[in-house]
Amino acid sequence: MIATTDRAAKSAASVGIDSGVRRHWSVARAWHTNAALVLIGIALFLLTRQLVSEYDHFTIGFSGVSGWSCILYLGAALIVLTQPVDRFTFPIIVTVAIACRLVALLGPPFLSSDVYRYVWDGVVQHAHISPYRYVPGDAVLAFLREPFQSVFDKINRRDYAHTIYPPAAQALFYLITWISPTIIFMKSVMVLFEGITMYALVSLLHSLGFRREQTLLYAWCPMLVWEIAGSGHLDSAAMAFIGLALLARFRKHPVLTGIFLGVAILLKLYPLVLLPALYRRGDFKMPAAVATVVAVGYAAYSSVGLLVFGFLGGYVKEEGLATGSRYFLLELAQQIPGLHGLSTAAYIVFCAAVFAGIVWRCGQIAGRDRSSRKKPFASDGVAGFLPPAFALASALMFLFSPHYAWYILWLIPFFSLMPNLPILTYVLGFFYLYTTDLAEPGPKMFLANKILYASVFAAFIIQLAFKRWPIHRKLFIQPVVASESL
Repeated sequence: MIATTDRAAKSAASVGIDSGVRRHWSVARAWHTNAALVLIGIALFLLTRQLVSEYDHFTIGFSGVSGWSCILYLGAALIVLTQPVDRFTFPIIVTVAIACRLVALLGPPFLSSDVYRYVWDGVVQHAHISPYRYVPGDAVLAFLREPFQSVFDKINRRDYAHTIYPPAAQALFYLITWISPTIIFMKSVMVLFEGITMYALVSLLHSLGFRREQTLLYAWCPMLVWEIAGSGHLDSAAMAFIGLALLARFRKHPVLTGIFLGVAILLKLYPLVLLPALYRRGDFKMPAAVATVVAVGYAAYSSVGLLVFGFLGGYVKEEGLATGSRYFLLELAQQIPGLHGLSTAAYIVFCAAVFAGIVWRCGQIAGRDRSSRKKPFASDGVAGFLPPAFALASALMFLFSPHYAWYILWLIPFFSLMPNLPILTYVLGFFYLYTTDLAEPGPKMFLANKILYASVFAAFIIQLAFKRWPIHRKLFIQPVVASESL
């Protein structure tokens, strides 16, 4: 028997539709949703095959594949957020997601070579050598090259950079290569971590009263297919533990929250910014658990001394984080008359002020979550910690303007829980521009960022206008949170 949520019934009543008629209309229309999603899913699958083909044979180019993928993803997102669904919708979403990932997974890494370093670090550990002690090109490791020549030859920065990946990442590489020291298996495990992320998202959406089909926003995002199934980026594991930390925080398990967040930090470092948002006033178990996990992780590899931080310092210099050349907003401000001499230090102070404001907001709502689910994301709602967590993650990306698409992947789980136009614009805009000629560092990338940030600002204004004049309520009768399942 098909049932709808109370919110769906209230929405129907507000537009003068009888609940029985409403239910009949929803059932009749759900197959339209499924049919549309099947067609879009097939097109996304074919585009993923085209992506792999582009590695060797130029046809429409990476920008052509990414552009059409963005359009299809946007169409699917609008459908799943506004139209009725039934018990078949979620299996369709999962099937298409798996199919696209399998196609990208079976192809060779092409857009990034980071995964080769993952395998090499694991192999080095199996030789009872710390992965932090030597660069891959060091003569001491020459005996590992012949059996793993195909891996060694494609490691980036192999002659001068120690590994940059933190202890939990190294432990993961060790375990994966213990089973199979191959690129395909490393990528496969990263895709499996996406299953954990999906579990966390489905659990949170269900607990918040939203329908699970909203996970399409994560599962069908083409950037995830490219960067995780295609390139095997470690960010997938970090997202999985971030998702588990959010779920544990929602369920008020502070120790588990701290453990999961600590592991996420030891995988990619940047999840550290989420700590203030996940903290509950008066509860020190969570930060203590984070500190313990991080301390134990680094202690396990401390035999190399400060080398345990690897190429982090070199990467900061190489990517322009020290000089300020990485920061788009700083470069943009320096073009304003009177601000030509704006220093990197002044910009860092500005960034610190932004984060301080968000952290202050986190402190205001810490521990105020209630059992009411009428407004789950309100400051006193059951998930009041999620908006500031999303804000911290987004601020880090906007202020430090990463050059590579995989750095912004962790925004997508948050977006799946709290869809909004600015982040949608940022993710799709970044993804598309990243595949064009504008991705080249220098003036072209500056132009790309001007287009991207201007688009996000315009999307922000549009969203504010929609809140002030909610015309979308007239356009779409079916509410986002309506859930129809057997």
